[in-house]
Amino acid sequence: MSPAGGFLFAMNLLPHIEKFRARFAELESALSDPKAFDNPQRAQDLSREYSRLKELIVVGDQYKKTLADLDENRSLLKTELPDSEMAQMAKDEITRLETDEKKLGQEIQFGIIPPNPTDSRNTIVEIRAGAGGSESALFAADLYRMYTRYAEARGWKIEAMDSNPSDLGGFKEIIFGVTGTDVFKRFKYESGVHRVQRVPATEAQGRVHTSTATVAVLPEAEEVDLEIKPEDIEINVCRASGKGGQGVNTTDSAVQIQHKPSGLIVRCADERSQQKNKAKALKVLRSRLLEAKIEEENAKYAANRKQQVGTGERNEKIRTYNFPQNRVTDHRIDLTLYNLASVIEGDIDPLIEPLMANELEQKLQELKG
Repeated sequence: MSPAGGFLFAMNLLPHIEKFRARFAELESALSDPKAFDNPQRAQDLSREYSRLKELIVVGDQYKKTLADLDENRSLLKTELPDSEMAQMAKDEITRLETDEKKLGQEIQFGIIPPNPTDSRNTIVEIRAGAGGSESALFAADLYRMYTRYAEARGWKIEAMDSNPSDLGGFKEIIFGVTGTDVFKRFKYESGVHRVQRVPATEAQGRVHTSTATVAVLPEAEEVDLEIKPEDIEINVCRASGKGGQGVNTTDSAVQIQHKPSGLIVRCADERSQQKNKAKALKVLRSRLLEAKIEEENAKYAANRKQQVGTGERNEKIRTYNFPQNRVTDHRIDLTLYNLASVIEGDIDPLIEPLMANELEQKLQELKG
Protein backbone atom coordinates (compact mmCIF):
# COMPACT_ATOMS: atom_id res chain seq x y z
CA MET A 1 0.00 0.00 0.00
CA SER A 2 3.02 2.26 0.23
CA PRO A 3 4.61 4.27 -2.58
CA ALA A 4 7.66 2.06 -2.31
CA GLY A 5 5.53 -1.02 -2.85
CA GLY A 6 3.41 0.70 -5.46
CA PHE A 7 -0.10 1.82 -4.53
CA LEU A 8 -1.87 2.92 -7.72
CA PHE A 9 -5.38 4.28 -8.10
CA ALA A 10 -7.25 3.44 -11.28
CA MET A 11 -6.90 6.39 -13.67
CA ASN A 12 -5.39 7.24 -17.04
CA LEU A 13 -2.17 9.08 -16.26
CA LEU A 14 -1.03 9.83 -19.81
CA PRO A 15 -3.09 13.05 -20.21
CA HIS A 16 -1.64 14.34 -16.96
CA ILE A 17 1.90 13.72 -18.19
CA GLU A 18 1.16 15.87 -21.24
CA LYS A 19 -0.24 18.60 -18.97
CA PHE A 20 3.02 18.55 -17.02
CA ARG A 21 4.92 18.98 -20.28
CA ALA A 22 2.75 21.87 -21.46
CA ARG A 23 3.01 23.70 -18.14
CA PHE A 24 6.77 23.09 -18.07
CA ALA A 25 7.08 24.81 -21.48
CA GLU A 26 5.11 27.80 -20.13
CA LEU A 27 7.40 28.09 -17.13
CA GLU A 28 10.51 27.77 -19.27
CA SER A 29 9.29 30.71 -21.37
CA ALA A 30 8.34 32.77 -18.31
CA LEU A 31 11.70 32.23 -16.59
CA SER A 32 13.61 33.20 -19.72
CA ASP A 33 12.13 36.70 -19.40
CA PRO A 34 14.36 38.91 -17.17
CA LYS A 35 11.25 40.73 -15.94
CA ALA A 36 10.19 37.57 -14.10
CA PHE A 37 12.91 38.30 -11.55
CA ASP A 38 11.60 41.78 -10.75
CA ASN A 39 9.45 40.01 -8.16
CA PRO A 40 11.86 37.71 -6.26
CA GLN A 41 9.08 35.80 -4.47
CA ARG A 42 7.23 35.04 -7.73
CA ALA A 43 10.51 34.05 -9.40
CA GLN A 44 11.24 31.66 -6.53
CA ASP A 45 7.76 30.12 -6.82
CA LEU A 46 8.12 29.69 -10.58
CA SER A 47 11.58 28.16 -10.19
CA ARG A 48 10.32 25.70 -7.56
CA GLU A 49 7.43 24.63 -9.82
CA TYR A 50 9.84 24.38 -12.78
CA SER A 51 12.11 21.99 -10.85
CA ARG A 52 9.16 19.90 -9.68
CA LEU A 53 7.75 19.54 -13.20
CA LYS A 54 11.16 18.78 -14.66
CA GLU A 55 11.40 15.76 -12.36
CA LEU A 56 7.82 14.73 -13.12
CA ILE A 57 8.46 14.78 -16.87
CA VAL A 58 11.41 12.40 -16.39
CA VAL A 59 9.17 10.12 -14.32
CA GLY A 60 6.45 10.41 -16.97
CA ASP A 61 8.84 9.34 -19.74
CA GLN A 62 9.96 6.37 -17.63
CA TYR A 63 6.31 5.47 -17.00
CA LYS A 64 5.44 5.55 -20.72
CA LYS A 65 8.46 3.39 -21.59
CA THR A 66 7.48 0.93 -18.84
CA LEU A 67 3.96 0.66 -20.30
CA ALA A 68 5.42 0.02 -23.77
CA ASP A 69 7.80 -2.64 -22.41
CA LEU A 70 4.91 -4.31 -20.58
CA ASP A 71 2.84 -4.50 -23.77
CA GLU A 72 5.81 -5.98 -25.63
CA ASN A 73 6.44 -8.67 -23.02
CA ARG A 74 2.76 -9.56 -22.69
CA SER A 75 2.53 -9.96 -26.44
CA LEU A 76 5.66 -12.13 -26.40
CA LEU A 77 4.19 -14.30 -23.67
CA LYS A 78 1.15 -15.04 -25.83
CA THR A 79 3.31 -16.36 -28.67
CA GLU A 80 5.56 -18.64 -26.60
CA LEU A 81 4.92 -22.08 -25.14
CA PRO A 82 4.02 -21.73 -21.42
CA ASP A 83 6.99 -23.81 -20.23
CA SER A 84 9.59 -22.35 -22.58
CA GLU A 85 12.61 -20.40 -21.40
CA MET A 86 11.46 -17.31 -23.30
CA ALA A 87 8.05 -17.47 -21.61
CA GLN A 88 9.67 -17.61 -18.18
CA MET A 89 11.91 -14.66 -19.01
CA ALA A 90 8.86 -12.69 -20.17
CA LYS A 91 7.01 -13.52 -16.93
CA ASP A 92 9.94 -12.37 -14.81
CA GLU A 93 10.20 -9.16 -16.81
CA ILE A 94 6.44 -8.53 -16.52
CA THR A 95 6.62 -8.90 -12.73
CA ARG A 96 9.47 -6.38 -12.53
CA LEU A 97 7.79 -3.94 -14.92
CA GLU A 98 4.45 -4.09 -13.09
CA THR A 99 6.23 -3.09 -9.88
CA ASP A 100 7.90 -0.20 -11.71
CA GLU A 101 4.58 0.83 -13.26
CA LYS A 102 2.91 1.12 -9.86
CA LYS A 103 5.81 2.97 -8.29
CA LEU A 104 6.16 5.46 -11.16
CA GLY A 105 2.39 5.80 -11.43
CA GLN A 106 2.05 6.89 -7.86
CA GLU A 107 4.81 9.46 -8.25
CA ILE A 108 2.80 10.93 -11.12
CA GLN A 109 -0.38 10.87 -9.03
CA PHE A 110 1.37 12.77 -6.27
CA GLY A 111 2.41 15.27 -8.95
CA ILE A 112 -1.21 15.83 -9.98
CA ILE A 113 -2.05 17.23 -6.53
CA PRO A 114 -0.86 20.83 -6.05
CA PRO A 115 1.93 20.68 -3.46
CA ASN A 116 1.26 21.95 0.04
CA PRO A 117 3.55 24.98 0.48
CA THR A 118 4.54 23.81 3.96
CA ASP A 119 5.62 20.33 2.78
CA SER A 120 9.04 21.55 1.72
CA ARG A 121 9.63 23.35 5.03
CA ASN A 122 12.13 22.35 7.64
CA THR A 123 10.42 21.17 10.81
CA ILE A 124 10.37 21.64 14.57
CA VAL A 125 9.32 18.58 16.58
CA GLU A 126 8.16 18.81 20.19
CA ILE A 127 7.78 15.62 22.24
CA ARG A 128 6.21 15.73 25.71
CA ALA A 129 5.63 13.00 28.26
CA GLY A 130 1.95 12.39 28.91
CA ALA A 131 0.09 9.97 31.16
CA GLY A 132 2.21 7.35 32.89
CA GLY A 133 4.75 9.21 35.00
CA SER A 134 8.40 8.16 34.60
CA GLU A 135 7.47 5.52 32.01
CA SER A 136 5.92 8.17 29.75
CA ALA A 137 9.18 10.17 29.97
CA LEU A 138 11.15 7.06 28.94
CA PHE A 139 8.74 6.56 26.04
CA ALA A 140 9.26 10.21 24.99
CA ALA A 141 13.00 9.44 24.86
CA ASP A 142 12.28 6.36 22.73
CA LEU A 143 10.27 8.47 20.27
CA TYR A 144 13.08 11.04 20.12
CA ARG A 145 15.58 8.28 19.34
CA MET A 146 13.22 6.78 16.73
CA TYR A 147 12.85 10.11 14.95
CA THR A 148 16.55 10.96 15.05
CA ARG A 149 17.43 7.57 13.55
CA TYR A 150 14.81 8.04 10.85
CA ALA A 151 16.14 11.52 10.05
CA GLU A 152 19.74 10.29 9.93
CA ALA A 153 18.78 7.49 7.53
CA ARG A 154 17.27 10.12 5.21
CA GLY A 155 20.29 12.38 5.44
CA TRP A 156 18.43 15.06 7.39
CA LYS A 157 20.13 17.21 10.01
CA ILE A 158 18.96 17.23 13.65
CA GLU A 159 19.39 20.34 15.82
CA ALA A 160 18.59 20.12 19.55
CA MET A 161 16.72 23.17 20.87
CA ASP A 162 15.61 22.48 24.41
CA SER A 163 15.00 19.54 26.74
CA ASN A 164 13.82 18.74 30.23
CA PRO A 165 15.32 15.37 31.24
CA SER A 166 13.64 13.05 33.75
CA ASP A 167 15.36 11.26 36.62
CA LEU A 168 15.53 7.85 34.90
CA GLY A 169 17.03 9.00 31.62
CA GLY A 170 13.86 9.96 29.79
CA PHE A 171 12.49 13.35 28.77
CA LYS A 172 9.60 15.28 30.25
CA GLU A 173 9.95 17.44 27.14
CA ILE A 174 12.34 17.67 24.21
CA ILE A 175 12.29 20.05 21.26
CA PHE A 176 14.45 19.68 18.17
CA GLY A 177 14.67 20.94 14.61
CA VAL A 178 14.98 18.82 11.46
CA THR A 179 16.50 20.22 8.28
CA GLY A 180 16.39 18.51 4.88
CA THR A 181 14.34 17.81 1.77
CA ASP A 182 10.56 17.36 2.26
CA VAL A 183 10.91 17.03 6.04
CA PHE A 184 7.46 18.33 6.96
CA LYS A 185 5.89 16.34 4.11
CA ARG A 186 6.75 13.12 5.94
CA PHE A 187 6.95 14.18 9.59
CA LYS A 188 3.54 15.89 9.69
CA TYR A 189 1.77 12.54 10.15
CA GLU A 190 3.44 12.15 13.56
CA SER A 191 1.40 14.89 15.27
CA GLY A 192 -0.85 13.53 17.99
CA VAL A 193 -0.91 11.23 20.98
CA HIS A 194 1.33 8.14 20.86
CA ARG A 195 0.42 5.31 23.24
CA VAL A 196 2.80 2.61 24.47
CA GLN A 197 1.89 -0.70 26.12
CA ARG A 198 4.78 -2.53 27.78
CA VAL A 199 6.26 -3.72 31.07
CA PRO A 200 8.21 -0.80 32.59
CA ALA A 201 11.72 -1.42 33.88
CA THR A 202 10.47 -0.39 37.34
CA GLU A 203 7.58 -2.93 37.34
CA ALA A 204 8.45 -5.81 39.67
CA GLN A 205 5.31 -7.87 38.94
CA GLY A 206 5.78 -7.95 35.17
CA ARG A 207 2.50 -6.17 34.48
CA VAL A 208 1.91 -4.30 31.20
CA HIS A 209 1.37 -0.56 31.69
CA THR A 210 -0.09 1.96 29.26
CA SER A 211 1.58 5.35 28.90
CA THR A 212 1.39 8.20 26.41
CA ALA A 213 3.49 10.94 24.91
CA THR A 214 2.36 13.80 22.68
CA VAL A 215 4.13 14.87 19.52
CA ALA A 216 3.70 18.27 17.87
CA VAL A 217 5.19 18.77 14.40
CA LEU A 218 5.50 22.40 13.31
CA PRO A 219 6.55 23.64 9.86
CA GLU A 220 9.43 26.03 10.42
CA ALA A 221 8.20 29.57 9.91
CA GLU A 222 10.08 32.13 7.87
CA GLU A 223 10.21 35.80 8.75
CA VAL A 224 7.99 36.64 5.77
CA ASP A 225 5.19 34.39 7.13
CA LEU A 226 4.35 36.68 10.02
CA GLU A 227 5.70 39.68 11.84
CA ILE A 228 6.67 39.56 15.51
CA LYS A 229 6.79 43.10 16.84
CA PRO A 230 9.52 43.81 19.40
CA GLU A 231 6.98 45.36 21.77
CA ASP A 232 4.93 42.11 21.69
CA ILE A 233 7.65 39.98 23.26
CA GLU A 234 9.34 39.89 26.65
CA ILE A 235 12.80 38.29 26.78
CA ASN A 236 14.34 36.96 29.99
CA VAL A 237 17.68 35.23 30.50
CA CYS A 238 18.54 32.79 33.25
CA ARG A 239 21.11 30.19 34.20
CA ALA A 240 20.80 26.99 32.19
CA SER A 241 20.58 23.70 34.03
CA GLY A 242 20.28 21.17 31.23
CA LYS A 243 22.90 19.31 29.25
CA GLY A 244 26.00 21.05 27.99
CA GLY A 245 28.43 20.63 30.86
CA GLN A 246 29.98 23.09 33.24
CA GLY A 247 30.28 25.80 30.62
CA VAL A 248 26.52 26.06 30.20
CA ASN A 249 25.76 25.88 33.89
CA THR A 250 28.03 28.79 34.84
CA THR A 251 26.59 31.36 32.42
CA ASP A 252 23.22 33.05 32.07
CA SER A 253 22.70 31.50 28.63
CA ALA A 254 19.14 30.18 28.78
CA VAL A 255 16.58 32.40 27.06
CA GLN A 256 12.83 32.55 27.69
CA ILE A 257 10.57 34.54 25.37
CA GLN A 258 6.94 35.37 26.12
CA HIS A 259 4.67 36.45 23.27
CA LYS A 260 2.25 38.81 25.01
CA PRO A 261 -0.68 38.76 22.52
CA SER A 262 -0.91 34.94 22.48
CA GLY A 263 0.52 34.12 25.91
CA LEU A 264 2.94 31.63 24.33
CA ILE A 265 6.19 31.04 26.25
CA VAL A 266 9.25 29.50 24.63
CA ARG A 267 12.50 28.56 26.37
CA CYS A 268 15.78 27.46 24.79
CA ALA A 269 18.90 26.51 26.74
CA ASP A 270 20.76 24.04 24.54
CA GLU A 271 23.53 26.41 23.40
CA ARG A 272 26.25 28.04 25.46
CA SER A 273 25.62 31.29 23.61
CA GLN A 274 22.76 33.48 24.79
CA GLN A 275 22.38 34.88 21.26
CA LYS A 276 22.10 31.41 19.74
CA ASN A 277 19.49 30.40 22.29
CA LYS A 278 17.56 33.60 21.55
CA ALA A 279 17.63 32.85 17.81
CA LYS A 280 16.41 29.29 18.42
CA ALA A 281 13.67 30.46 20.78
CA LEU A 282 12.44 32.99 18.20
CA LYS A 283 12.44 30.24 15.57
CA VAL A 284 10.27 28.01 17.78
CA LEU A 285 7.96 30.90 18.69
CA ARG A 286 7.51 31.90 15.06
CA SER A 287 6.72 28.29 14.11
CA ARG A 288 4.16 27.91 16.91
CA LEU A 289 2.46 31.12 15.81
CA LEU A 290 2.45 29.90 12.21
CA GLU A 291 0.89 26.62 13.33
CA ALA A 292 -1.86 28.54 15.13
CA LYS A 293 -2.43 30.60 11.99
CA ILE A 294 -2.65 27.47 9.83
CA GLU A 295 -5.05 25.80 12.28
CA GLU A 296 -7.26 28.88 12.19
CA GLU A 297 -7.38 28.72 8.40
CA ASN A 298 -8.04 24.96 8.44
CA ALA A 299 -10.95 25.44 10.83
CA LYS A 300 -12.75 27.22 8.01
CA TYR A 301 -12.70 23.95 6.07
CA ALA A 302 -13.70 21.59 8.89
CA ALA A 303 -16.00 19.54 6.65
CA ASN A 304 -13.16 18.73 4.27
CA ARG A 305 -10.76 17.97 7.11
CA LYS A 306 -13.03 15.19 8.38
CA GLN A 307 -12.28 13.30 5.17
CA GLN A 308 -8.53 13.56 5.58
CA VAL A 309 -6.07 11.40 7.52
CA GLY A 310 -7.00 12.44 11.04
CA THR A 311 -6.89 16.05 12.10
CA GLY A 312 -3.32 16.16 13.37
CA GLU A 313 -4.60 17.51 16.67
CA ARG A 314 -2.32 16.82 19.61
CA ASN A 315 -5.18 15.36 21.67
CA GLU A 316 -5.93 12.71 19.06
CA LYS A 317 -4.60 9.21 19.74
CA ILE A 318 -2.93 8.27 16.49
CA ARG A 319 -0.79 5.22 17.21
CA THR A 320 -0.26 2.40 19.71
CA TYR A 321 3.05 0.62 20.27
CA ASN A 322 2.45 -2.78 21.92
CA PHE A 323 5.80 -4.27 22.93
CA PRO A 324 4.66 -7.70 24.22
CA GLN A 325 3.10 -8.46 20.82
CA ASN A 326 5.75 -6.63 18.71
CA ARG A 327 2.75 -4.77 17.26
CA VAL A 328 2.24 -1.18 16.13
CA THR A 329 -1.18 0.11 15.09
CA ASP A 330 -1.99 3.39 13.36
CA HIS A 331 -5.58 4.14 14.32
CA ARG A 332 -6.20 6.69 11.57
CA ILE A 333 -6.17 4.11 8.79
CA ASP A 334 -6.59 0.91 10.84
CA LEU A 335 -3.10 -0.26 9.88
CA THR A 336 -1.45 -2.90 12.08
CA LEU A 337 2.12 -4.10 11.58
CA TYR A 338 4.07 -6.70 13.53
CA ASN A 339 7.48 -5.08 13.19
CA LEU A 340 7.59 -2.83 16.25
CA ALA A 341 11.23 -3.75 16.89
CA SER A 342 12.32 -2.19 13.58
CA VAL A 343 9.87 0.73 13.84
CA ILE A 344 11.25 1.84 17.22
CA GLU A 345 14.74 1.73 15.63
CA GLY A 346 13.64 4.36 13.11
CA ASP A 347 12.10 2.35 10.26
CA ILE A 348 8.82 4.30 10.17
CA ASP A 349 8.30 4.54 6.42
CA PRO A 350 6.03 1.43 6.51
CA LEU A 351 3.73 3.60 8.66
CA ILE A 352 4.20 6.96 6.96
CA GLU A 353 3.85 5.85 3.34
CA PRO A 354 0.40 4.23 3.73
CA LEU A 355 -0.74 7.46 5.41
CA MET A 356 0.61 9.42 2.44
CA ALA A 357 -1.17 7.04 0.06
CA ASN A 358 -4.44 7.40 1.96
CA GLU A 359 -4.22 11.18 1.88
CA LEU A 360 -3.43 11.04 -1.84
CA GLU A 361 -6.54 8.93 -2.46
CA GLN A 362 -8.72 11.44 -0.58
CA LYS A 363 -7.30 14.37 -2.53
CA LEU A 364 -7.72 12.60 -5.87
CA GLN A 365 -11.33 11.85 -4.96
CA GLU A 366 -11.84 15.55 -4.18
CA LEU A 367 -10.43 16.48 -7.59
CA LYS A 368 -12.81 14.05 -9.31
CA GLY A 369 -15.74 15.29 -7.25
